[in-house]
Amino acid sequence: MLFNSPFYIFCFLPLVVAGYFFLNRHRLVTAGKAWLVLASLFFYGYWNSSYLLLIVISMLVNYAVGSALQRTQISSSRRWSGQYEVYSRRAVLAAGLLFNLGLLGYFKYADFFISNVNRAIGTHFSLLELILPLAISFFTFQQIAYLADCFQVETQEYDFLNYCLFVTFFPQLIAGPIVHHKEMMPQFVFLRNKLVNWKNLGTGIFVFTLGLFKKVIIADAFAAWANAGFDGAGGMTFFEAWGTSLSYTFQLYYDFSGYSDMAIGAALMLNIRLPVNFNSPYKAPTIQEFWRRWHMTLSRWLRDYLYIPLGGNRKGVARSYLNLLFTFLLAGLWHGAGWTFVAWGAMHGIALMVHRVWKQVGMRLPAIAGWLLTFLFVNVAWVLFRASSFEGGIQVLKGMAGMNGVTISTQFATAFHWMNKLPFCRVADVKYVFVGSVETLGYLVAFGVVAFVFPNTMQLIGFTEYNGRFALKLNRIFGFITAILFFFSVLSFLGGAGQSEFLYFNF
Repeated sequence: MLFNSPFYIFCFLPLVVAGYFFLNRHRLVTAGKAWLVLASLFFYGYWNSSYLLLIVISMLVNYAVGSALQRTQISSSRRWSGQYEVYSRRAVLAAGLLFNLGLLGYFKYADFFISNVNRAIGTHFSLLELILPLAISFFTFQQIAYLADCFQVETQEYDFLNYCLFVTFFPQLIAGPIVHHKEMMPQFVFLRNKLVNWKNLGTGIFVFTLGLFKKVIIADAFAAWANAGFDGAGGMTFFEAWGTSLSYTFQLYYDFSGYSDMAIGAALMLNIRLPVNFNSPYKAPTIQEFWRRWHMTLSRWLRDYLYIPLGGNRKGVARSYLNLLFTFLLAGLWHGAGWTFVAWGAMHGIALMVHRVWKQVGMRLPAIAGWLLTFLFVNVAWVLFRASSFEGGIQVLKGMAGMNGVTISTQFATAFHWMNKLPFCRVADVKYVFVGSVETLGYLVAFGVVAFVFPNTMQLIGFTEYNGRFALKLNRIFGFITAILFFFSVLSFLGGAGQSEFLYFNF
């Protein structure tokens, strides 16, 4: 089920919120949790009910492994049949990790592995042609974090219903944020969270609506231009290639920003505060700062459960660089089963290594130069991330480098006469008409400024701490703004634009 579908907005979400508070108001607390779990499973199975069994099996196995880790704490042993039976907690953890990674590897990477074996040694093994189960990357990583926390005795869960709610909670089930048990479940226990909080409800509606507007009005408009370019990337000239790459760069920004807002808004209606997952990453002055702002819970997971266990920066400079590179290679592969994703991860890993060297030698760039360099690098890297093949990505990059010439569309040359006098440029009808559109240029400039300069949604409402207070004051102005944004958003997807998937649903 899509957050931007009429069924979710007008039926599913209102019914879930109303049912949850109705049950809690009548002191049916367990029934309220069960209501959320069943609603979340319905939400998941709405896309493809055949994979409901998969997520249920995953929860059963991980709950069992987590319970075993809790029973057999560090150096635990028990007396049985006159002998000491010592349980290896590491073996239990290893079994749980093997199960989760095996499940993810089979469904997401089996065909990728088979195709590469066939290409490498000339075999002809048939592909399994598996359909990627929705959200498998996210609920797998979340449960791996849970098992690791159980092993470190940082969390405990003895109630299976609570565990199911932790894994399946629908606002963050499909594309994150990747949450910790200890930062989520206490919120469901807190008694005040079981009653309607009108400020949370109003703020949640505002945040959800703003995210909906970002998705259907901004991101989906950029998507049309980005897809037109990438689907026919051959022979792009300079402005066409840059229009294509920037359209995707901002499509991804507003798509993921919109999703993050809608997830936080929906959870807030239920008095649950999800962790901030997106914090104006295109304002970052360095590549390190970019990863502190982009998909923040994934960055946290990679740091805590991959980079640090590999040794982090505790085993010398050379080893820390290798750990960093390896972490981002796997980050690229996590996003998709393709070598373009691996290359994208390698680019970011190398960029972070260069940034670390730059800091160690004490060199600094002016803030504006650092920001520009970071954004240009991120934009170039997104080309490989989006391209369906290296060939397609290279064609776009060649156009961005001016290797296919510089052509100005006749529309722009007519509207802006000074363009006719630019050196090394010719005026002609361009292949990709969207680049010659004033609308495209207007979107790039307007929403580029919003991304670079304006405060983000979380800053607007003061959403920083789980137990903090919102800076947002609900009044008629915000009610009017919310109504206008909602009206145009609904008008867009009911008026023939339809509902498009969020980009991170594919990862």
